Amino acid sequence: MAPKFTKSDSEWRARLSDLAYKVTRKGATERPFSHDDFPDRKGQFRCICCNAPLFHSDAKFDSGTGWPSFYQPISESAITTREDSSWFSKRIEVLCANCDAHLGHVFEDGPPPTGLRYCINGIALLFDPEDPAAD
Repeated sequence: MAPKFTKSDSEWRARLSDLAYKVTRKGATERPFSHDDFPDRKGQFRCICCNAPLFHSDAKFDSGTGWPSFYQPISESAITTREDSSWFSKRIEVLCANCDAHLGHVFEDGPPPTGLRYCINGIALLFDPEDPAAD
């Protein structure tokens, strides 16, 4: 197993926007519907902190929640999860397996084939289109 991608708190602050830092390093949540321009093209979504591949557009769907949603990660090893009991409820937090960035949460109300909804903060993701010439 490769070592985790790590930075000091001051390095994360310098590397990320204020919102991206709060979301990915401190576990905040961005406002819903704050990414009207979220890509609908084929491509790969990567971690804003470490550039690791996390989700593919083929697994993206519109959940109506206001956050980008996916029914599965790009690979089982791309993410990790842990119990989150903040906000007086029990949820499953989704983290980047490479750098432990907080990405969002996973719920069991998604579409087939997995039945899962990875509800991810858009600020935590970078997008690489499969066809960059289409820009």
